[in-house]
Amino acid sequence: MAQNIYDQPAFFEGYSNLPRSVHGLAGAAEWEAVRALLPELAGKRIVDLGCGFGWFARHAAEAGAESVLGLDLSENMIARARAETASPAVRYEIADLDRLDLPAGAFDFAYSSLAFHYIADFGRLVRTVHAALVPGSSFVFTIEHPLYMAPSRPDWVEVDGRTVWPVDGYLVEGPRTTDWLAKGVVKHHRTLGTTLNALIAAGFSIRHVEEWRPSEAQLAAHPEWQVELNRPMFLLIACERS
Repeated sequence: MAQNIYDQPAFFEGYSNLPRSVHGLAGAAEWEAVRALLPELAGKRIVDLGCGFGWFARHAAEAGAESVLGLDLSENMIARARAETASPAVRYEIADLDRLDLPAGAFDFAYSSLAFHYIADFGRLVRTVHAALVPGSSFVFTIEHPLYMAPSRPDWVEVDGRTVWPVDGYLVEGPRTTDWLAKGVVKHHRTLGTTLNALIAAGFSIRHVEEWRPSEAQLAAHPEWQVELNRPMFLLIACERS
């Protein structure tokens, strides 16, 4: 079973105060890049894997989706998502993505935002998603970039007078424990190659891979984001079920 860190009070309080939690999709720095990868959502049957507070589910409903199923392990997340969602097209369920079963051919689009790095068996999950999509469907997701997850030393170090991001054991895959909003948060590190090959093995055709960086406009508005040019923080992937 995946670690349910979002139902720990300290973590949930900290997460609830992040810009993406307060402002929704507009508060997510990578959202504009993600939105460019989305198919037409009108009329789609959508599954949102790790739906959190339901921001994307509501966006999809407003865009005309036929139905949206939001899944999340956190009771706190699901409770708030239900409280803030009025659309009858959206429903939420508590689900462990590490043990997920979905009906075959039940969806036209699958989406996930920053959830899969908590999943131990990524290969099983993407096979499940593949079976749940009809042929020709799209699958778009974001995760923490493997280079961002790889460090196990303090985040920033000085090398020859320059602040750099240390990469430690990038090729050593498996669980990594970090302190982020709370102590003992477990994430599962996989290389970029492992991630892409799992999708290919499941039967997906990869159509776009993006190692996200802030745009020039974002850098002008947020000069402090210059540090994000030292290493990619997010990995955006769009693929298609053949």
